[in-house]
Parts: sequence; structure tokens; C-alpha cells
Amino acid sequence: MANPKGFLFDFDGVVVDSFESHGSAWASAFKELFNKEIAPFPKFHAGKSPMIIAEYFCSVIGEEKRTEELYSLKDKHLDIHFTAPKLLPGVREFTALLSKKNIPYGIASNATKQFLKNSVHHLNLNFTTVFGVQDYVKPKPAPEAYILLAETLGFKENDFKDIWVFEDSLTGTKAAKAAGMVAIGITTQYSEEELKEAGSILVFPTLLEAYEYLTK
Repeated sequence: MANPKGFLFDFDGVVVDSFESHGSAWASAFKELFNKEIAPFPKFHAGKSPMIIAEYFCSVIGEEKRTEELYSLKDKHLDIHFTAPKLLPGVREFTALLSKKNIPYGIASNATKQFLKNSVHHLNLNFTTVFGVQDYVKPKPAPEAYILLAETLGFKENDFKDIWVFEDSLTGTKAAKAAGMVAIGITTQYSEEELKEAGSILVFPTLLEAYEYLTK
């Protein structure tokens, strides 16, 4: 495998553990809108766009027509009642290394832009190029997110085969693969077998092990 020319990162489950941040915002928004408790989050929706997740939660109680209301209210709750996500191991080491070596990198997430901005600021992360779900016509599993990020970082299509993409979800792994990039799995949600089946070439527990692999 050629040395990577660039590194693209998903956010939730790769850079941070944000399950609590998103979970509490979905629950409080759902309670405000419907005065009901929300259904458990289904693993098969991990990494999907918030609109798809909102539609799922509404469908559980037969209120699909209010999907956009729930989506908007959840984004509002995520901002107003911001709960900082937990930083996962290896992020600071990885970004320091890439900055030192002048290797382009950035984030392309299906999370909303305000949440990404709040999180990057609150955790003082060294990410200057960050895209969220509002930046795409077609979110992951479509390849647009990673193509947009790569092109913004200055890459051409013939570079894509030498770009590593770190993903924890099957949705994002499929997006990276569809973009013609090298999908690297992080096992915060799915097993090594599941990630490899979706298209991951290598799999690590966290970014720390990936960093160690690249620097050994």
C-alpha cells in the first residue's frame, strides 16, 4: 500500500465519543415535541444523516410527517444544551504529526455543522477543514462528503486511491469506498469483520493504534 497523501476523518466514533451528546439531544427534543419517551437508538442507523434518524424516531410513533420538526428541534437542543463529546485516544498525536509533516487532513461528518463547530472549539482540536451534513446534496453513504473534502484539500481524482479515510460506521465506510479512497475502520461500533466486509482495508481499535502503525 502506497504512503497516504492525505487523511480524512469521520467525527462521531472516530475523533470523539458523542453518543451521550446526541442521545440526550434526541431524547429532549422528542419529549418537547411529542411529550413521549424516545425509542432506543438502532445501531443500523449509525453514521446516517440526522434527517434519516429523525424519520426513524417519528415512524416508531406514526408521526413521519413531523420528521423535519424533530430534525430542527434536535439540532437546536444539541446547540443550546451542548454536551461536549469525549475525545477518543490518538487524535492529538495524529493531528500534530500531520501538521508537522504538512500532510493535508480534515473532517467530513454526517453530523450537523453547529455541533462540529462547538465540539472542535470546546475540545480545542486542530482541525481547520470541517464539513457537516448541510454541506452535501447527498450525505454518506454517497461519496460526496469525502470527494468534497478531498477536493477542498487540493487533491485530484487520481490522488483518491492514496487517501486514507477513518470511519467507524458501515455507512461511512461505504462512502469512502465509493469515493475510490482507502477505508480504514475504527472499531468503536462495529467489529473488524463487519468493517472489512463493508470495505475497510485495515482496522484499528482507535486512532492511537493507527498512529502507532504509521510511526513504527
